[in-house]
Parts: sequence; structure tokens; C-alpha cells
Amino acid sequence: MLVNLSQHKSISFYGCAVQMCCYLLLASAECYMLAAMAYDRYNAICHPLLYNNIMRKIVCIRLVIGCWLIGAMVGVVQTKLIFSLPFCRSNKINNFYCDIPPLISLACNNTQFNEIIMLIITFIIIVGPFIVIVISYANIIWTILKHHPAGMRKKTFSTCTSHLIVVCLSGGSSTIMYLRPKSSYGMNEEKFLSLLYAIIAPLMNPFIYSLRNNDVKKAVKKVMCDIK
Repeated sequence: MLVNLSQHKSISFYGCAVQMCCYLLLASAECYMLAAMAYDRYNAICHPLLYNNIMRKIVCIRLVIGCWLIGAMVGVVQTKLIFSLPFCRSNKINNFYCDIPPLISLACNNTQFNEIIMLIITFIIIVGPFIVIVISYANIIWTILKHHPAGMRKKTFSTCTSHLIVVCLSGGSSTIMYLRPKSSYGMNEEKFLSLLYAIIAPLMNPFIYSLRNNDVKKAVKKVMCDIK
């Protein structure tokens, strides 16, 4: 993607298909991974005494494998459907990488079936994990407010903050991008949302997760003091 942005600004037909498949695989797996993390936090906070029995190593391995299998299935199915379309319009993709909406706009056949499938898969990939996350955090909040003393609430809530920020960044941008009506598509908006979801959100992940670590906080403060 960076090479295309800075130098050639072109990609082969099959290269575009591979790029889309990899992107959809990783994005779909991430959505379910975030849901698995919410489920893990739910068990850690709501069932602390049973946590080691519930979240055994084999359970964690199955959750991770399940996330990757769902991601692979979505990537292959969606890529197959999109690249089975006849493209007889411009060969210029109005985006900085191969994504579904800009490619659908280049097709010369009726794309209603593809759009319906995209909507169904988007619901499965985004809305499904989002429901799991909401239910998990609703139970977490209820447990914290009911059973935890006031002094421990702040510490318990802080363990969930980083995960919730990532969910809002990734889930919010992808929901707007794929679930809005086709009539509201604007390519400039599409590019901004793609930038937010594909680059800015992953770029922020290391900072969001690591800045909760005391050693990292001390290192950042030391660097800032040295700069001053």
C-alpha cells in the first residue's frame, strides 16, 4: 500500500484480489478477537474464582483459531464474489487500497446481490462481536458497581479502558463505512474512513495498550523530560 501511495500508484488485478483478501481476513479476525477479549475480561471480573477453569489454555487456543477461520472464510468469500463481477468501466480505484465499495462502483453489472451479501457479512462480522462486547461490559459494569468497593472500581475500570477505546475506533469507523446506504457514499468520506480504520486505528493500538504499563509510562516521562 505504501509503495502504491508513494511510487507506482498501481496494482495488478490479482494483486488487488490478494490485497483485498488479506485485508478482509485480518479485519474480520480482529473484530472477533476483540469480542474474545471482552469475554475474557468478563470472566476475569465476574467469575474470578472460576476464571482459570473457564479460560483454560485449550479454550483460548480454540477462540484464536475460530477468529482466524472466520476471517479466512470472509476474506475468501467476499473476494471471490467481488472479483467475479465484470469490470468494464474505469480501471482507476478511487481509494488508496482495494476495498469493496470502490470496486463495486467499477462493475458494469447489477451489483445488488453483492451488496446484500456484503451487508449480511458486515452484520455478522461487526454487529455479532459488538453484541458480545456490549453484553460482556454490561455484566462487568453491573458486577463492579454491585460487588466492588469504591476504591477498587477505578482500578477495575482502567483495565477495560484500552480495550473499549480500540473497539470504538475500529468498530465505529467500520460500521459507518460498510453499513451506511449506498446513496450516501462519498469517495472523499470513504477515503477518510478507510484511512481511519486501516491505518490510524492500528497505529494507535500499541500506544493505547502499552501506555497502561507503568514501565512504559516512566520511559515516556523520561523521554519528555530529556526533550525539555
